[in-house]
Amino acid sequence: MILLRRLLGDVLRRQRQRQGRTLREVSSSARVSLGYLSEVERGQKEASSELLSAICDALDVRMSELMREVSDELSLAELAESAASSEPVPAPVRPMLNSVSVTAVAGVSTERVTIKAPAEAVDVVAA
Repeated sequence: MILLRRLLGDVLRRQRQRQGRTLREVSSSARVSLGYLSEVERGQKEASSELLSAICDALDVRMSELMREVSDELSLAELAESAASSEPVPAPVRPMLNSVSVTAVAGVSTERVTIKAPAEAVDVVAA
């Protein structure tokens, strides 16, 4: 069984260690007890969204970046679990990104901008 709190704790620990910071430094900055932060990193405690926000602020990491990394870890864990049980796992559905080029003429200078967005979210109208 995959436990989200363990994956989250692993990612938090890696983020902290990448910065070369101690539990004590991060717990002090986040205003969280050292013991509780340690339990969160070891996956023994579920962190509330408020606590995660404080830890992310202390680590200077966006919560979306943290959750993206947790999501990637979860995908890998699911694939590994599926391979071990020989059950097929459907591939994740992600929106396809299309490149849209926009050229604007202002006087003599020309700017070209490329925007990547989900295909279903972009309507192109020719003027």
